[in-house]
Parts: sequence; C-alpha cells; structure tokens
Amino acid sequence: MALRVKWTETAWADPESVADYIAQDSPYYAAAFVRETRDAARSLARLSKRGRTVPEFDNPTVREIFVRDYRLIYHLTPRTVYVIGFIHGARDLRSLWEREGGLRPDNGE
Repeated sequence: MALRVKWTETAWADPESVADYIAQDSPYYAAAFVRETRDAARSLARLSKRGRTVPEFDNPTVREIFVRDYRLIYHLTPRTVYVIGFIHGARDLRSLWEREGGLRPDNGE
C-alpha cells in the first residue's frame, strides 16, 4: 500500500531557496533540481524504508535519503511520510535542529 507523502512548510522552503539560488545562473538547472527533489520525495510513497536512519537521532522512524549534496529527512508514520527537513550535507544537523526547535512533524497519527 502506498503512503501519502507530505512536506512540512519549513522543509519545502529549503529546496525552494536552493532553486532560487541556482536559477540566478540557470533556470533550467533550477527546475531540474526541483524535479529531482520532488521525485525523490514521491518515491517514498512506495519505498519509505529505503532511507537510512538519521545518525544524529536515535529514532528509527526518522530517516533520510540523499538528493545530490542534500539530506531529505523524513518521519514515517503508519499512513504518511512527512518530509521534515532538507539540508545541505555539510551543515551540522544537530545544531540546526536545536536552533529550530526540534522535530515537529505535523501529524495526528
């Protein structure tokens, strides 16, 4: 059974920012980056457990896949995959999460 894939507002703002930056030099590559990111997220509807557990957290329901140099971080629930973060792989995830207030997937499951 396919799961629903939902982006949190905060998570979607990051690939949009990256695409805006890329578009300064190439609108074509910016659009390709957005398509690749969306396709990766959509693939989680059927392959939700393909990502690895996020090493910084001890929670098997928080996983990640890579899109180029970016970490697409998601939270698994029984019916929905919530994309909760999209950050460059060189950034310190633990510090970022503490500054942003931690994991808050919007779910009622």
